[in-house]
Amino acid sequence: MNGVPEDLIVYEIALVVPKRNLNEENKGYDCVEVLVNEFRNVGLIVERVLGLSDEFIKLAAPLETLGRVAAKMQMKKTTHIGIDLQFEWEEIKAFVRQPDGSLFSWCERFQCYRHLIYKIVNKKNSDVTLKFDGKEIQWEAGKSLLQRLELEGIVKQVFPLHDEIKRKKLLRSWALNWWDFTAQPIDEIYAYFGTKIAVYFAFLGMYTRWMIFPATFGLILQLIDFGSLKLLVFPAFFISIVLWAVLFFQFWKRKNSALSARWHLNFSVSTSEGYKLSGREWNSLQPPLELVKNSGIDKTKEKEALQRYEWFGYLKRFRNDVIIILSIICLQLPFELAYAHLYEVLKSDMVKFGLTVVYLLVIQYFTKIGGKISIRLIKHENNENTEYQADSLVYKVFGLYFMQSYIGVFYHALLHRNFMTLRQVLIQRLILYEVLENLVENSLPYLKYSYKKYRAVRNKKKREKGLIGKIQFATRVEKEYLKPTYSASISEELEDGLFDDFLELALQFGMIMMFACAFPLAFAFSALNNIAEMRTDALKLLAMLRRPVPRAAATIGAWLNIFQEGKWKIEPGLAAILVMEHVLLLIKFGFSRFVPEEPAWVRAKRMKNATQAQDMCSKQLLRTISGREKAFGGYIRRKKPDGTNKTQSCRNQ
Repeated sequence: MNGVPEDLIVYEIALVVPKRNLNEENKGYDCVEVLVNEFRNVGLIVERVLGLSDEFIKLAAPLETLGRVAAKMQMKKTTHIGIDLQFEWEEIKAFVRQPDGSLFSWCERFQCYRHLIYKIVNKKNSDVTLKFDGKEIQWEAGKSLLQRLELEGIVKQVFPLHDEIKRKKLLRSWALNWWDFTAQPIDEIYAYFGTKIAVYFAFLGMYTRWMIFPATFGLILQLIDFGSLKLLVFPAFFISIVLWAVLFFQFWKRKNSALSARWHLNFSVSTSEGYKLSGREWNSLQPPLELVKNSGIDKTKEKEALQRYEWFGYLKRFRNDVIIILSIICLQLPFELAYAHLYEVLKSDMVKFGLTVVYLLVIQYFTKIGGKISIRLIKHENNENTEYQADSLVYKVFGLYFMQSYIGVFYHALLHRNFMTLRQVLIQRLILYEVLENLVENSLPYLKYSYKKYRAVRNKKKREKGLIGKIQFATRVEKEYLKPTYSASISEELEDGLFDDFLELALQFGMIMMFACAFPLAFAFSALNNIAEMRTDALKLLAMLRRPVPRAAATIGAWLNIFQEGKWKIEPGLAAILVMEHVLLLIKFGFSRFVPEEPAWVRAKRMKNATQAQDMCSKQLLRTISGREKAFGGYIRRKKPDGTNKTQSCRNQ
């Protein structure tokens, strides 16, 4: 099977198509048969599996197939001399391997798979007529076959598959390993799930370990009566917490950089700021590459086009931010204040409970509407890539959750100054809410999976009424297909389940930082919750959900800025200063985003020159690194046909 031993084949991608009865005479024109043949023609290994109601096409790719498509995509990888160069299969020895020994990371392999399956196009000059259950489908010239079948509903889904050997190993060493508390196999998580999820668990583990100090300090304050020394101990506690937060984020940035270096995520200038060739992502705060090429003859027109595109992009983003901020102030803030006031003045616990139920139902609906509006606005922004779109969504939607989570606490702390009620609210948010959230977060996927299994079995019995006995799922791929996806509660377009996981941490961090002195035990409760969160999130990803689509972001993105806002202890006397300071910070942040330090045309020219300079000697460097030739002091020594040496400068190539 393509020269790969059967026991070494790892199927990583699956497609779902309806199960049907196929006649031999129509087999050559059947669209699914054509698709499978095209997969084999591009070098993929294909296995077809029949389920209860669908057929599953599993795909694997030999290393050579992945390597050649990576070279075709002009994928850049780190070499042994630390420079990112375009990958070439013939110079494979020049490139650094991953921590697990593989040549390509999971994120890179997934990109190669997508390129292979979606770039199968009709190379003929005319349309090709395909059939599916008697229906004719026109495959237009130059169009993708897989996209055409997705539009027709024939290919239902394309999703990554779990690797059973690696999955079970991670279950034993990570999800079910409670004895190590915060220890996690981060490199294995990166190799299996990709960069973004690995960075999340690295952040969660470090955050939980660092929380041991404030948790211990808070327990001491809670258990020991310091008497008159409270006037000294509590300010010392608050100052130490602020210093703890500052140091934690500084050391996290160091750890994040170390992880990026270990995983070879340090990109060169040309790729780190978005300038990429041949259809890859382009920094859309700069104009598309076509603008630069088409206007390159007239430098004045080129500069005007770049500036016009740049300023229109910033104006759109500014407009969208204003819409979101005004919506929060004019719509959500009065609603949240009304709920907090009614909760304070009502005496009956039953009425309070009913009010809270109504509030939670309304606020969930309001948050979903806000998320959908934010997504529609983001689609009209000029963002660099999908990760920048996701960051923009985080900034916009977090305002909704901030109001939802904190306005009631602020109300009790600032207006009524009722610290008994404040502590009750904090206990409710930090203990009851997080425990219930974890229960729902981990039980809901299992309930969804069980319901889908029940529906599949019921539909099978309806179609084949003579069936008796218990119907079981014989294939693992069908079980994975029935599992829920790792998706965000607000949107599946720009964010996955990491949005909800980071949101939970951000809200927790803000709560314990701003009200540390009011409830010192909050750190201890949060530390225990986070220890459980690490294992339950791991179990959820490995056992209850499909394998997530990998994301290449090397940092926690917008969440870092959100976390670093939670360093204040709210006191009534500091409220006015706090508001003024945040207004000034907002103005400063807004102008820094609205007025960039570098014009787009300067940035575009610099990126273009950097890319061209880097690509000049890339092939020669690859030959040098892989050992074909030897370089001395910037010169390349070649063998002439007569056996003598010829020395030539790389700079003159």
